[in-house]
Amino acid sequence: MVEVLFINGNVWTMDERNSQAGCVAVENGVITGVWQGAIPPEEDVVITDEMTVVDLKGDTLLPGFIDTHNHILMYGLLKKHVNCSTPLNESIDDVLQLLANKASETKNGEWIQGYGFDDTLIAEGKHLTRKDLDQACPSNPVIVRHISGHLASVNTLALEYAGLDDFATEPDAGHFGRDERGRLNGVLYEPGAMNPIVEKIPAPTVEEMVDALQDAANDYVAQGITTNSDAAVSGLDELKAHVQAAKRRVNPMRSRLMMMHYLLGEGAHFGLYTPEQLNEELMLRSDGLVQLDSVKMFQDGSIQGLTGALRKPYHKYPDVLGDFIHEQGPFQEEVLDLHKRGFRITIHGNGDRAIGSILDAYYYAIDKYPRTDHRHRIEHVQSATTEDIEKMRQLGVAGSFFINHVYYWGDRHERIFLGPERAQRISPLAEAVNNQLLFTLHSDCPVTPISPLFSVWAAVNRTTREGRTLGPEQRIDVITALKAMTIYGAVLNFEEDHSGSIEIGKKADFVVLAEDPVAVQPETIKDITVKATFINGEMVYENINTDTER
Repeated sequence: MVEVLFINGNVWTMDERNSQAGCVAVENGVITGVWQGAIPPEEDVVITDEMTVVDLKGDTLLPGFIDTHNHILMYGLLKKHVNCSTPLNESIDDVLQLLANKASETKNGEWIQGYGFDDTLIAEGKHLTRKDLDQACPSNPVIVRHISGHLASVNTLALEYAGLDDFATEPDAGHFGRDERGRLNGVLYEPGAMNPIVEKIPAPTVEEMVDALQDAANDYVAQGITTNSDAAVSGLDELKAHVQAAKRRVNPMRSRLMMMHYLLGEGAHFGLYTPEQLNEELMLRSDGLVQLDSVKMFQDGSIQGLTGALRKPYHKYPDVLGDFIHEQGPFQEEVLDLHKRGFRITIHGNGDRAIGSILDAYYYAIDKYPRTDHRHRIEHVQSATTEDIEKMRQLGVAGSFFINHVYYWGDRHERIFLGPERAQRISPLAEAVNNQLLFTLHSDCPVTPISPLFSVWAAVNRTTREGRTLGPEQRIDVITALKAMTIYGAVLNFEEDHSGSIEIGKKADFVVLAEDPVAVQPETIKDITVKATFINGEMVYENINTDTER
């Protein structure tokens, strides 16, 4: 018996034929009927008072969006920290005033945390230093995370809490910023340098993380997201929080977790698990709402933080090539071990040298231990060359592209980081399409705001913050971009038989849009209103400023 019926809609099914429909029936959370007409034929469905009827009134119904790479827990936690981003703050003085205000209401000795600082947008064009932060917060340890997530700035008290002085040994992965006399200046590059500080900050409780996930999930479903991947689960408490948030339904989305590789290494908590055992445990503990996505590794940092590993030097920094996180030999052996154990592997690669290193590691593992349909991934794929894209196709490696970079950093990639030639081809989606590469789009939230429609807009238009078109030859069409946020995400997640398109037998996960992204002017796609979001045919978000009716 039909339980929920969507009628009078403009339905983009995202099936293989890109077909459209007018109404959809749902029973027990599964799609049981799709018809071209505005209402189903009477011989198929008789509308009754017991049935929930959603009159779309011409609005567009799409499969729920699938965001394959973001940091939802981090986003939820950061919302409670001091916002040090630009354009909210135009100058360093603006940032310091916010931090000083926070210090005035914080007990001496307690931590103050900020996020979102961008040295290339702030008026002074430089990083915050310990001297700056000492001025604003002399009696509190302070950490301000860079917008990239790969850098941070701290004050003197924070360095003292971590036992770091001017003679500190450089970490294996990352480095400490120093002034012209070799003294620590408070800037920390990559986790190796940040971890000694972060380890001294009181960790949030599991309950605080559950609350953060609830807050974040409300924002995510408001953007039409129904399946979401947290791109770096780094500890057991984080895992517990995800499971609890799902089980209590405070996060109603289908959650997928990328487990950091060291949690699966020899002697680690999940060191003896197979992927099937780990996924089964997650599913069991979360009532089926949390699944294993992959094992996550990093092989470089951030291009805008000058830690992305490039084959040729940075445009304005001819002595800088960026850094690998892992030496190639041990890196390849760890990839081989995870590959042999049956795990899908996801590796962060922004710079083209890092992408080449990742592909070499994947080739090493696949050559030694052939495995079909592994769907290993490279995350971000910012500066992949044509040869890199072709090698990804040959190895069956998928790409999750951080397309929002084109808008948020494209101008600065051209002027500062990569130069005109390399900047034009960041996130080379047209080449991915031409090579029949499996790929998706993502926001990397909180690095950029969560919005699948914005990512679609960025892929279609490639417009920068300054209003220029960056690499027009790498633009893709609207349908392909929408598929990269729906059915391609389902394929990447090994879920193409169950989700990602509006077809009989698939999960009834939908987003309702006020306008058709295929029909509007391409430059307005990002401004389309999300009117409602459904998971299993149940409404989990409704825009109260619109007239969607049930």
